Amino acid sequence: MLVPFLIMVREGVEAALIVGIIAGYLKSTGRGQWMPLVWVGIVTAILLCLALGIVLDLVSADFPQKEQELFAAIIGLIAVFLLASMVFWMKKASRSIKGELQHSIDEALGEHDGKGLALVFMAFLAVAREGLESVFFLLATFQQQGAGLEAPIGALAGVLAAAAIGYAIYAGTVRLNLRRFFRWTGIFILIVAAGLLAGSLRALHEAGLWNGLQTVAFDLSHVLPTDGVVGSVLSGIFGYVDTPTIGEVAVYVLFLVITVPLFLAAPRAPRQATSGA
Repeated sequence: MLVPFLIMVREGVEAALIVGIIAGYLKSTGRGQWMPLVWVGIVTAILLCLALGIVLDLVSADFPQKEQELFAAIIGLIAVFLLASMVFWMKKASRSIKGELQHSIDEALGEHDGKGLALVFMAFLAVAREGLESVFFLLATFQQQGAGLEAPIGALAGVLAAAAIGYAIYAGTVRLNLRRFFRWTGIFILIVAAGLLAGSLRALHEAGLWNGLQTVAFDLSHVLPTDGVVGSVLSGIFGYVDTPTIGEVAVYVLFLVITVPLFLAAPRAPRQATSGA
């Protein structure tokens, strides 16, 4: 329940910030009459993401066991890619996203046909990107950890919390250190993605497509079993397994060794042209 909550808070705040920038710029430039079109784009994106999630979940339910494992592996790999891409995209875009969005709004509402549709599409993309990432993450979570009410409840609570935070930031009642927020949640998401990656490798083995590195790396089932209180919490948050294989440990560690230092690295300063003597 905690992981879906935190992921949805992160995704929701990201989407809310983008929508808030759009809404604030329209209001400050005297173009608030265009806000209904922004809401059209938002609602359309939400409905599309919900429909996609429902369809994928229903389709996978009819698969035989091995095909279900393959489906779980594919969804998990897509979720890992989207989560990691989102983390690095936000790190790069956060420094210039406000100016780029305002420029895009000016272009969308310029003197040309279809300007309303352009604004709808801008709001649609802002929400759809975060929504699709959330859909694949939640599907991967359901596939790897089993169905239950905890994950949907946590995801819904995260969406509501993100909406409240986004509105508070827009209204000016809350000041959030966004750089620190996205930095720590980014590290958390990379750890979650590592667990999904290891789970996807496990699913590929169950599907009969991966049989290498299947020796058990260590056995903590008697010390910290996954069906215990602490083990289940670690499993839900970090993808902990009490008897992981060498392959699962390898991809988990390798993913974090590569992505976390890259994420924490300071951005490169732009090169300055040097003039010749």
